[in-house]
Amino acid sequence: MFICFHLKMWFKEFIFRVIAVVWEFLVLCTLSVYYYTEAILLTIAPSFLRNEKCLKGKRIVITGGAGGVGQELALRFGRLRAKVIIWDTNEMAIEALRVRFYNEGLELHTYIVDVTDRQSVYKHANLIKDEQGPVDILINNAGVVAGETFLDIPDEMVEKTFQVNVISHYWTIKAFLGDMLKRRKGHIVTVGSLTGMLGTYKCTDYSATKYALHGLHESLVIELKTHGHDNINITLINPFFINTGMFAGCKPRTLPMLEPKDVARRIVTAIRREETFVTIPASYRFLIPIKYYVPAKLCWAVMYRVIQGPQSMMGFKSRQDIRAA
Repeated sequence: MFICFHLKMWFKEFIFRVIAVVWEFLVLCTLSVYYYTEAILLTIAPSFLRNEKCLKGKRIVITGGAGGVGQELALRFGRLRAKVIIWDTNEMAIEALRVRFYNEGLELHTYIVDVTDRQSVYKHANLIKDEQGPVDILINNAGVVAGETFLDIPDEMVEKTFQVNVISHYWTIKAFLGDMLKRRKGHIVTVGSLTGMLGTYKCTDYSATKYALHGLHESLVIELKTHGHDNINITLINPFFINTGMFAGCKPRTLPMLEPKDVARRIVTAIRREETFVTIPASYRFLIPIKYYVPAKLCWAVMYRVIQGPQSMMGFKSRQDIRAA
């Protein structure tokens, strides 16, 4: 009797588990159909049919915002009547941007901030809260690259690249995320790179940092969603090489370098649509993952013979100041 009782209990538990698994499978199938349909419809829908949030009056912090893509972002946000707040270390570039904003009658607030200095980041974050109010959108845009092959990168430049491109994101996000959670709204934008999806010649430092941003981005999304913070939006932007001077000498074969204005336009659209993951151009979102499904030797052959990635980077020599990512 004792054995029969336990067998019955085990059988009931087994049946319940099977039912639970089947139910979860059916729910997942239903969600898959729904989300794929939603994604396809949103992709093909004309822009005027897409819901885009208003940015008027929003306080937007842009790191590395005085030049390149950061500057173009600032101008676009300003024209949308947002309250633009620039963090940069280049005083001349900041002053030039101030003049452009003044000439257009736009609102701009600027601060000299080294994003690798944790205490400076926290200090200026508190200063902004006191002077401007809580921040609605944080855009981590500052970045550097050595522009040398692995053994030629100075040790201090390796450290600087990681400090600017990755570690600083921890300080800036920590500085503003807490208030966003309390207010139950906010948006964090990470400017990554396609080199964070595909390793690139003369980018062993830069590419590694951009791969790291993928991990940070995805893990942060999971943490926030796990704790029910769906009202905090996280966006990762991965553009191709941008014509800002950061990749001077780079001559891509497959595509021309992107212009800062075009990249800024796409980033603003992604923010207004609350997109999670964006590649520029969009086709690379589907092309790059193919590398995981072909033989490594074929992947290299395509890279070297067809794309000619290494050859296009032979003349690359970066400026090593802090610039747009």
